[in-house]
Amino acid sequence: MARTYRAQVGEENARVLATESRTHWLAPEYRPIDVGDGWIELSERALGASRELGEEEDGAITDDADGLRIWVGDDAYDLTP
Repeated sequence: MARTYRAQVGEENARVLATESRTHWLAPEYRPIDVGDGWIELSERALGASRELGEEEDGAITDDADGLRIWVGDDAYDLTP
Protein backbone atom coordinates (compact mmCIF):
# COMPACT_ATOMS: atom_id res chain seq x y z
CA MET A 1 0.00 0.00 0.00
CA ALA A 2 1.28 3.43 -0.93
CA ARG A 3 2.03 5.93 1.79
CA THR A 4 -0.02 9.11 2.03
CA TYR A 5 0.77 12.35 3.82
CA ARG A 6 -1.68 14.66 5.57
CA ALA A 7 -1.59 18.23 6.85
CA GLN A 8 -4.13 20.41 8.56
CA VAL A 9 -3.93 23.65 6.59
CA GLY A 10 -7.35 25.22 7.19
CA GLU A 11 -10.40 25.07 4.96
CA GLU A 12 -9.46 27.96 2.65
CA ASN A 13 -5.88 26.73 2.16
CA ALA A 14 -7.11 23.18 1.51
CA ARG A 15 -9.40 24.54 -1.20
CA VAL A 16 -6.58 26.60 -2.72
CA LEU A 17 -4.17 23.66 -2.78
CA ALA A 18 -6.75 21.31 -4.30
CA THR A 19 -8.16 23.70 -6.91
CA GLU A 20 -5.71 26.53 -7.59
CA SER A 21 -2.14 25.30 -7.11
CA ARG A 22 -0.17 24.50 -10.24
CA THR A 23 -0.40 20.75 -9.51
CA HIS A 24 -4.21 20.80 -9.60
CA TRP A 25 -4.02 20.48 -13.40
CA LEU A 26 -2.34 17.09 -13.09
CA ALA A 27 -3.96 13.66 -12.82
CA PRO A 28 -5.55 13.05 -9.39
CA GLU A 29 -2.69 10.93 -8.08
CA TYR A 30 -0.31 13.90 -8.58
CA ARG A 31 -2.26 16.61 -6.75
CA PRO A 32 -3.30 17.43 -3.19
CA ILE A 33 -6.79 16.33 -2.21
CA ASP A 34 -9.03 18.34 0.09
CA VAL A 35 -10.35 15.65 2.45
CA GLY A 36 -12.49 18.05 4.50
CA ASP A 37 -12.31 19.95 7.78
CA GLY A 38 -9.20 21.84 6.65
CA TRP A 39 -7.11 18.74 5.92
CA ILE A 40 -5.28 17.85 2.73
CA GLU A 41 -3.83 14.53 1.69
CA LEU A 42 -1.02 13.84 -0.75
CA SER A 43 0.00 10.52 -2.23
CA GLU A 44 3.70 9.82 -2.70
CA ARG A 45 3.26 10.85 -6.35
CA ALA A 46 1.54 14.09 -5.32
CA LEU A 47 4.35 14.77 -2.86
CA GLY A 48 6.88 14.31 -5.67
CA ALA A 49 4.96 16.64 -8.00
CA SER A 50 4.70 19.29 -5.27
CA ARG A 51 8.45 19.09 -4.69
CA GLU A 52 8.87 20.42 -8.24
CA LEU A 53 7.10 23.69 -7.39
CA GLY A 54 9.15 26.80 -6.79
CA GLU A 55 9.44 28.00 -3.21
CA GLU A 56 7.21 31.00 -3.96
CA GLU A 57 4.33 28.81 -5.20
CA ASP A 58 1.45 27.60 -3.04
CA GLY A 59 1.91 23.90 -2.41
CA ALA A 60 5.71 23.93 -2.40
CA ILE A 61 7.31 21.26 -0.22
CA THR A 62 10.34 21.61 2.03
CA ASP A 63 12.08 18.81 3.89
CA ASP A 64 14.74 20.12 6.24
CA ALA A 65 15.58 20.38 9.93
CA ASP A 66 12.04 21.69 10.54
CA GLY A 67 10.55 18.53 8.98
CA LEU A 68 8.43 17.81 5.94
CA ARG A 69 6.20 20.82 5.29
CA ILE A 70 3.84 22.21 2.67
CA TRP A 71 3.62 25.96 2.13
CA VAL A 72 0.73 28.30 1.40
CA GLY A 73 1.89 31.88 1.10
CA ASP A 74 4.25 32.54 4.03
CA ASP A 75 2.78 29.77 6.20
CA ALA A 76 4.17 26.24 6.49
CA TYR A 77 2.19 23.21 7.63
CA ASP A 78 3.65 19.93 8.84
CA LEU A 79 2.99 16.89 6.68
CA THR A 80 2.75 13.59 8.50
CA PRO A 81 2.56 10.09 7.02
